[in-house]
Amino acid sequence: MRGSGPGILLAHGGGGSVAGNYGPILDDLATTHTVVGPDYPGSGDTPRSATPLVLDDVADALVATAVDAGVERFTVLGYSLGTAVAVRIAVRHPERVNGLVLTAGFAYPDNRIRLAVRVWRDLLATGDRTLLARYLTLLGTGASHLDALSGDQVEAGVAALADYIPAGSPEHVDLVAAVDTRPDLPRIHVPTLVVATAEDDLATPDHSRRLAAGIPGAELVEIAAGHGIGAEARDEWLAAIRSLLARVR
Repeated sequence: MRGSGPGILLAHGGGGSVAGNYGPILDDLATTHTVVGPDYPGSGDTPRSATPLVLDDVADALVATAVDAGVERFTVLGYSLGTAVAVRIAVRHPERVNGLVLTAGFAYPDNRIRLAVRVWRDLLATGDRTLLARYLTLLGTGASHLDALSGDQVEAGVAALADYIPAGSPEHVDLVAAVDTRPDLPRIHVPTLVVATAEDDLATPDHSRRLAAGIPGAELVEIAAGHGIGAEARDEWLAAIRSLLARVR
């Protein structure tokens, strides 16, 4: 937990962490809000789960962490898999949720995501972290951002990602494949901003458009970035989040 002011609860992506997915904007958010960012089992300092992850359980655990920290109400920021967690939090704990920001998300995995996570899972099983990092870099980086990097920068990024892969990634990837929050969307009645990553080859912009169309009154913005929006379009992402936070306030 960091900062002070109205509450923010962070839900990170599969195979990610709060620091990995929200690191570029954490300090900025904490200048105006109390930010609670629990990692899922197997990420950060959270022990790995011995059983498959269940979306309801992950959602409830994040809420419990915030409440235990004294943050009774909050806006939920969900990224990638975290958008499904955020939606489920809003449905299961409506009395605690002030608003939602859903970035690079999806309500269910289409065939493209299913194929991507199947390869991800198979690469995890090989134990070749560098090969997995190359695959995730290709899949998760917008074309314009990737092409602007030098060869050395690409290799450095791959090496850093290979060192970062969380131990709980297999459980995270399996949860991605199991998500379906379509029945939840019409039940959300808090201010919601959906941020589509317009150059995303994993959670393509159509996923965000369908999320926004399914949530009553949701606003949709599109930002020119791949799945790794924090690295590719930090300022634009932060500005979009702040626009929702101001509306909630």
